[in-house]
Amino acid sequence: MSYVWEQLATLDWPTVQVTLRLALWTTGVLLVLGLPSAWFLATRRFPGKSLLEAGIALPLVLPPTVLGFYLLMALGPQSPLGRWWEELTGWRLPFTFTGVVIASVLANVPFAMRPFMDAFSGVDRRLVEAARTLGASSAGVFWRVVLPVCLPGILSGVVLTFAHTVGEFGVVLMVGGNLPGVTRTMAIAIYDDVQVLNYTRASWTAGVLLAFSFGSLCVTSMLGKSRWRV
Repeated sequence: MSYVWEQLATLDWPTVQVTLRLALWTTGVLLVLGLPSAWFLATRRFPGKSLLEAGIALPLVLPPTVLGFYLLMALGPQSPLGRWWEELTGWRLPFTFTGVVIASVLANVPFAMRPFMDAFSGVDRRLVEAARTLGASSAGVFWRVVLPVCLPGILSGVVLTFAHTVGEFGVVLMVGGNLPGVTRTMAIAIYDDVQVLNYTRASWTAGVLLAFSFGSLCVTSMLGKSRWRV
């Protein structure tokens, strides 16, 4: 056991902190913005809905470096968004933690939205209609009826988003580069350690990510089973 602690102590802990901060910010933003968006998509029909859903799922099949390249161009100083941000703040988005958060949010949209939408789609409409008959407002129905029923599915989306962000490599590297303490994540640290032949630290960092990923999938599986019992 002492050997394990000694090896864990050699990990790049500032990089671990950056990784966890990025995962927390990404998950929080997608939870706040994704829940109402997923509820709207799950309960409404409108022209172009299929195209919008395809766009949401696009990061699942698009190579991370391709997505990262387009995001780098979209956030760079030559783009309208990049120029606006630089005029507003005085600094650029690429190769900053804020830029990485924006890119990570966009790259992780399907990992949050799909579980949210699936959970909302499974809500028994009779419960919603009964609550409205009793005088509940739309907001009241959402908070008091829909969310409690969909909580396991929502938590699944939260866990998947957090876990995927922790292991993100291509998008983060393209948009944020490799700045220690700023944009350097654990996945990038593994790549750097392999480049300098530090296989010992790379294997321990990879082992931590492997254990975390496996645990996240176990939690997601348990939440999925709970959802079916609701």
